[in-house]
Amino acid sequence: MGISDLLKEGTKHLSGVSEAVLQNIEAVKGLSQITRTSLGPNGMNKMVVNHLSKLFVTNDAATIIKELDVMHPAAKVTVLASQMQEQEVGDGTNFVLVMCGELLQNAEALLQSGLVASEIIAGYTKAAKKVEEVLESLATNKCEDIRNVDIVAKYLRSALSSKQYGFEDVFAPIIAKACVDVVPKKADHFNVDNVRVAKILGGGVSDSIVIKGHVLTRDTEGTIKRVTNAKIAVFAAGIDISKPETKDTVLIKNADELLNYNKSEEKYIEDIVKKIADSGAKVIVSGGAIGEMALHFIERYQMMVIKVLSKFELRRVCKSVGATPLVRLGQPLPEELGSADYVGVEEIGATRVTIFRNDSGEKSSISTILVRASTQNTLDDFERAIDDGVNTYKGMCKDGRFVPGAGATEIELSKQLQAYADQQPGLVQYAIKKYGEAFEVVPRTLAENAGLKAIDVLASLYAAHNKGNTADGINIEDGNIENAIKLNVYDLFQTKLSAIRLATHAAITVLQVDQIIMSKPAGGPKIPKQGGGMDHDD
Repeated sequence: MGISDLLKEGTKHLSGVSEAVLQNIEAVKGLSQITRTSLGPNGMNKMVVNHLSKLFVTNDAATIIKELDVMHPAAKVTVLASQMQEQEVGDGTNFVLVMCGELLQNAEALLQSGLVASEIIAGYTKAAKKVEEVLESLATNKCEDIRNVDIVAKYLRSALSSKQYGFEDVFAPIIAKACVDVVPKKADHFNVDNVRVAKILGGGVSDSIVIKGHVLTRDTEGTIKRVTNAKIAVFAAGIDISKPETKDTVLIKNADELLNYNKSEEKYIEDIVKKIADSGAKVIVSGGAIGEMALHFIERYQMMVIKVLSKFELRRVCKSVGATPLVRLGQPLPEELGSADYVGVEEIGATRVTIFRNDSGEKSSISTILVRASTQNTLDDFERAIDDGVNTYKGMCKDGRFVPGAGATEIELSKQLQAYADQQPGLVQYAIKKYGEAFEVVPRTLAENAGLKAIDVLASLYAAHNKGNTADGINIEDGNIENAIKLNVYDLFQTKLSAIRLATHAAITVLQVDQIIMSKPAGGPKIPKQGGGMDHDD
């Protein structure tokens, strides 16, 4: 009796090196080939149309794999590792995919030459420990002052140039200022959600600015458009007469009763608005609908009113101005009111935006980068680059060490691992050597994407590193080998270490699989995906 007789009809069963292991390696290699050409400053964009027919034009690996909807189980393991890198560090997702693909490609060569998977896994595990030791010694630079905009901008340029090459000098100072404005006293508690992005079509990238406060890409409801030194009352519900849960009938016998009924409603709304005005509030933020009668009295008492229908956006407004969202409709207490130096509507391009700004002191815990560009796709791509920059700053707050970029660190790791492999007994030395060779994929890809001859560049890099120039990397502009530190090209130590760990673990997980058993898919309609609705960006 075979395995197929034990399992349900239609179940697929694959086993052994040729059927299971090599097929898994092939799937991961295919995935890494997709994102590999997007690595580095000269990385190419991918055009992805998702299942909802939404178009994405980007070189951001996290967005590409999210929209690709990968189905192969082994490739999914790599995708999960890349997504974990995105959640934990916020950058280096492409490095995880490319490195994992290269490790498995080298493992494939070892399997075909006669090594078994357990020997390769042992070698890769040993090599990974050695990499962490070597990487510690390569951390040459450290951000001296995370509250100094110029120093922070210097270290952010490399992370930005890998996403938006040519615009790093525009965005680095802007992101640095936005982050420094909201960094708490305990810097390691920095929250990336406190740096927001407002995207406005039209204008050029150089028109982008940073505002200390929050920006809503919508107009106010009334005629009052500007308020200075504003006290702000925030209501989570709408400002209107509350309607009963059940339908009621009011019997009115004559015109006087109708008039008195309307007057009682008017008096009720006016009393509420007057109490809000008496509290000192000059601006009202409503989380729901605003009735016409309420709007009339708000105008009479010379208050600005803004409608914010997203509960997440309302939460950010509260955080920005220091207000408490109220569920009751009435007079707010002094400690429940927020404050801002300026609240006003400004027209930027063809878009009217409402700005809550705090220029003096440290009132605001949110800063907003207002990005300008010609198309929505470009704006979305700039937002992803800004997200990488902000996450790099978060990493700097926890561990400000940097290693040389431009492929210098990878070549040095490769060189030292291959020397380390020669000292090891047994067959694991071949696996360690191949693990070291896998790091060549980064400088090789950087060279290929820049239109350089990869073999010549790798030979020149090894020659420079054999002379002891451990910080030498590729100058992609002219193809020369130069000191990466002098070129101001750095990689965050924490990002590099996390990416290497995750890529290694993903590769080992795939190599440990020797059988694949897949049940026949169930018929009928597919199970809907969990979640949906509003997310944290709505």
